[in-house]
Amino acid sequence: MLPEMGSEGSSKVVVPRNFRLLEELERGEKGIGDGTVSYGMDDADDVFMQSWTGTIIGPPNTVHEGKIYQLKLFCGKEYPDEPPGVRFQTRINMSCVNYETGVVEPRLFPMLADWKRENTMEDILMQLKKEMMSPQNRKLSQPSDGNEEGRVDQKGLVVKCCIM
Repeated sequence: MLPEMGSEGSSKVVVPRNFRLLEELERGEKGIGDGTVSYGMDDADDVFMQSWTGTIIGPPNTVHEGKIYQLKLFCGKEYPDEPPGVRFQTRINMSCVNYETGVVEPRLFPMLADWKRENTMEDILMQLKKEMMSPQNRKLSQPSDGNEEGRVDQKGLVVKCCIM
């Protein structure tokens, strides 16, 4: 692998896409922090490692407290140079999410708008959780029960999550 030259003449190694995704998969399988955010591959047979599922447990002292939010992340062929597509499967009302489609709007979510190659899917999920705690989102009224309304995913299946 050839090093990429930095602006100061220092070299940095650019990790290939698949190695990067394997690192993220390994980290996701080990669990993250306090366990309120997790992610993994959506389809173990996806050799291109494009389709991922994320989960965020709503933070305390917000309207999201205790709710389980399911997300889809799609890492195109340009990932990690370009951000993944991110969409909430669980209905949610947040300032950076299109209410009808569940898509996290890059222009309204700085991490996606100002994407850096070093950012990860874990970073996105953690930042979305922080966004749930922000003043503009912590008290926004939510769908009657965000955990029971599914969205149709790209394969045409309805994904539902229920707390039992």
